[in-house]
Amino acid sequence: MSLEPKKQPVIVRKVIRKSAHHGGAWKIAYADFATAMMAFFLLLWILNATDDKQRAAIAGYFQEPALFEAGSPVLTVPTGEGSGNAPSTIDFEGGFAPSPEGLSPSQLAALAQRLDSARLESLRLSLQAALDDSAALAPYKEQLLIDVVPEGLRIQIIDREHRPMFDLGSARLLPHAAAILEEIGTMIETVPNPTAISGHTDAHPYTNPDYTNWELSTDRANAARRALIAGGMAEEQVGRIVGLGSSAPADLEDPGAPINRRISIVVMRLETAEAVFEHDSATLELPGD
Repeated sequence: MSLEPKKQPVIVRKVIRKSAHHGGAWKIAYADFATAMMAFFLLLWILNATDDKQRAAIAGYFQEPALFEAGSPVLTVPTGEGSGNAPSTIDFEGGFAPSPEGLSPSQLAALAQRLDSARLESLRLSLQAALDDSAALAPYKEQLLIDVVPEGLRIQIIDREHRPMFDLGSARLLPHAAAILEEIGTMIETVPNPTAISGHTDAHPYTNPDYTNWELSTDRANAARRALIAGGMAEEQVGRIVGLGSSAPADLEDPGAPINRRISIVVMRLETAEAVFEHDSATLELPGD
């Protein structure tokens, strides 16, 4: 009989250390921080460059821009800033001088543009962070295109092969597309900028001559509007609904490509929106008037 002790089996345990995953939430915080810092430094600049009367005028300008006449040395301030019930005025004695003692109309406009750009950049970063971090949006990341265009911040939701946004030939949103639009609507609601929504189709013609790609693209843009509002975007933020049919394809070489079927949402710059809507609401002069 052997008296040798039994050898115990050697157990090797392999420990795999997983590094922590950092989502895109930091991008939202960074966007808010960048916007706050820009606003803070602009505020310091204004406080240093103006006196009390001019600061009151600047505050009135941002509250009621229509009361300020470009190039005028006089700014009307709403009731409550002056005495009595009538609006008061602030005379800048010949206009704003482009010196440390005052702000010219062009400087005021530049200030408003910078704040507007900061808002849109913050929104872009927030949308990008949601794409990186949202479980609901992650599967559709390739169908969302976000870029900056002269009119503002553009968000496009495009069709992919075997992953459309709508039922075939219909304006009924599929559940995943509705979820994407509602998520976007929640974010657009955080800015005051109006939106322009356009629908696009591919070039495949309809057999029904009474309902063409023009009607379909318009109905789809309207369906997108309803989903954005359901997500939280204010109805008053809708500035324009357009159906472009197949007239502006994303893929010029293949008019029937799925990418041509898309919804485009432009969060408009305030300056652009003002110019567009002013043009649209211009008085119509009929012959003989």
